Amino acid sequence: MALKLYNSLTHKKEELKPIKNNEIKMYSCGPTVYNYIHLGNLRAFMFSDILRRYIKYKGFKLKHVMNITDVDDKTIRDSQKEKKSLKEFTEFYTEAFLKDLKTLKIEIPEYMPKATETIPEMVELIKLLKEKGFTYENKGDIYFSINKFEDYGKMVNLDVNNLKENVHSRLNNADEYGKENARDFALWKAYDKNDGDVFWDTEIGKGRPGWHIECSAMSKKFLGQPFDIHTGGVDLTFPHHTNEIAQSEAAYDKKFCNYFIHNEHLMVNSEKMSKSLGNFYTLRDLLDKGYDAIAIRYQLLATNYRQQLNFTEDALKQIPSTLQKFYDFLDKLEEVNGKGKDVSKLIDEADKKFEKNMDDDLNISGALAAVFEFMNSINKIMDELSKKDASAIVKIMNKFDTVLGVMAHKKIDIPKVIIELADKRLEAKKNKDWTESDRLRDEITKKGFVIEDKKEGYRLKPN
Repeated sequence: MALKLYNSLTHKKEELKPIKNNEIKMYSCGPTVYNYIHLGNLRAFMFSDILRRYIKYKGFKLKHVMNITDVDDKTIRDSQKEKKSLKEFTEFYTEAFLKDLKTLKIEIPEYMPKATETIPEMVELIKLLKEKGFTYENKGDIYFSINKFEDYGKMVNLDVNNLKENVHSRLNNADEYGKENARDFALWKAYDKNDGDVFWDTEIGKGRPGWHIECSAMSKKFLGQPFDIHTGGVDLTFPHHTNEIAQSEAAYDKKFCNYFIHNEHLMVNSEKMSKSLGNFYTLRDLLDKGYDAIAIRYQLLATNYRQQLNFTEDALKQIPSTLQKFYDFLDKLEEVNGKGKDVSKLIDEADKKFEKNMDDDLNISGALAAVFEFMNSINKIMDELSKKDASAIVKIMNKFDTVLGVMAHKKIDIPKVIIELADKRLEAKKNKDWTESDRLRDEITKKGFVIEDKKEGYRLKPN
């Protein structure tokens, strides 16, 4: 079976075919480290995590790069507000970002270069564009002339002639802009006194890079050109990814990459997330409210990446009970001691259904359905299973979890007092003292645990 992904370059699903041997080279747009990342950012990073995990699941080698944007208008502005050096300021939020990834079990890419550490490569790329006649200057700023690149906007079917201009037909020092202002874009920004001590003295002048040039330089340095996959949110399609394609292909006369894969927006309570609406969340906000990190992970991954994800706290509250099904299932498998049952067919069917769904543009809902269907089938014959059967089942569940990353759980130490109550209840049941048995069960429940009866004994778990 072959993995097919929706390619924004061709606007259709295509089989993933690596450029070289069995290795996939992938680039993901990373964070601008001027604050804690929000849920919308996390949706994009969760998508790239599921994609990288499944690429490895399919047996490909993977070389994954994610940039850290640690110099732009926002990082300079906010570091100055806090009276910190740019490096001290951005390193704090870079560490916070990495901690968020770890908390959500998002795998760290093989390379995470910082923009400030890749300035020489950016300068060389700008020099090359300048030599080829794709640039012009204004007061030390260097711009890319989109009219000189014939295929500008091809991914988004853009009509360059109908783009609105600002007064000077360029965007001066703005890093952030919308479609209504998009014409030529800045490759290099001449030093401005507002930048303080943030500048580089280079062959192309004193200043700092524009935002778009960063990703082109970093992807070329670590992956070469062309590479296989570029990921990011749909909001980056234009102008950021459009500009990356233009400057990279203009410079090297080669295709930039073979597949652009974009994830859709995250909504909160069916509205766009914003501080003014009071629906703006960071991971820390949700953890402070007591929500489980793996439940947050599950909500972020359980909707296909090309569908808008509607995040709600009501839905988040229901997820722990879903995760508990995984935990209970795996716990029960540790306790089986039956004569044995042929489960090979069930395992094979589940394996094929999971892969068939994930191969279809990462159809995560279908893949999860295959896992739950498999668990239901096994639960019906749990008492018949041998330890050998259980081992085979755990093996396939662990295989699924290399993609999902939601099944591992810490064993909870049951307090001695709860075990004593459960033992007393077991004794009461043997004596057919049902009133006492019910009383003890209620007392266990009040103390935060659930007791489940088994043929031999009982099982305790948190309520």
